[in-house]
Amino acid sequence: MFEGGDAVHEMDCIYEEHAQMVFKYLMVLCKEENLAEELTQETFYRAIKSSNRYDGTCKVSTWLCQIAKHIWYQEIDRKKRKETSELSEEIVSNNICIEEKICLKERKMELIKKVYKLDQISKEVVLLRITGAFSFREIGELFNKNENWARVTFYRAKQKIGKGV
Repeated sequence: MFEGGDAVHEMDCIYEEHAQMVFKYLMVLCKEENLAEELTQETFYRAIKSSNRYDGTCKVSTWLCQIAKHIWYQEIDRKKRKETSELSEEIVSNNICIEEKICLKERKMELIKKVYKLDQISKEVVLLRITGAFSFREIGELFNKNENWARVTFYRAKQKIGKGV
């Protein structure tokens, strides 16, 4: 795939067909429109660079979402490094308000930890669904499954989170 003189045209067609779906997927992950747009562009840039490694064993949309997910993880790592630095500065400059922020952050972290203890597929289904950006039908399509599979997977994941995973 993506070889010869038609490679540019083929990637243009792939972009037209999948850009909105990749953008929605990234919006679910990052919840920031500008960042999602930037990461969508980076996804297609990396897809072009690595197009020779696409072997056709999965849907193009799945391949693109995997690239987008890896880019998002890299963004999270970058943000964590930045937040650690900013948190250190904030602790030094504002000890009173920081306690409240830390308590709130700890509660959020507990929930996030429970979500991230789930198996990879359940975790992705939960994240895609709780943002409201994807229907169960769309989630099923992303995983090459049906709508009922997405509903059951989401329900079971919620049960695991409630039990502390």
